[in-house]
Amino acid sequence: MRLARILLTIVGVAAALIGLVWIGQGTGLFPYPASSFMINQSPWILRGTILAVIGVVIVWVARRFRR
Repeated sequence: MRLARILLTIVGVAAALIGLVWIGQGTGLFPYPASSFMINQSPWILRGTILAVIGVVIVWVARRFRR
């Protein structure tokens, strides 16, 4: 059970961080790499927000597991 909590936490944090990168690229605040098709593309703002929220929910669920 402890391994599941750790793995879920890692997956949730990774998803949240990737979502934040997508938001940054979609808004143009994180234009890396310069040739990325995601830069200044508003659909990536929504997709990043959804992924970041899912990541936070996964971390929250992982923390709720019985110890």
